[in-house]
Amino acid sequence: MVKIRLRRMGAKKAPFYRIVVADSRYPRDGRFIEEIGTYDPMAEPSTVNVKADRVQEWIKNGAQPTDTVKTLLKKAGVL
Repeated sequence: MVKIRLRRMGAKKAPFYRIVVADSRYPRDGRFIEEIGTYDPMAEPSTVNVKADRVQEWIKNGAQPTDTVKTLLKKAGVL
């Protein structure tokens, strides 16, 4: 199954996440199909940047966002 999920980047104790489309069998920080946004929880306030058209396209094609990503997409106004 294809999932929309977070990929952890950044240094120790300073996380930065990329929102990616990946096969559910791939490791968290491993291979992915497409990068569709970023999430920076360390910024004040935290920032979420997404390519809304690509998110809608992937969801229309059956990709399932994880619970955390679903919350971030609602916060960004995409869902």
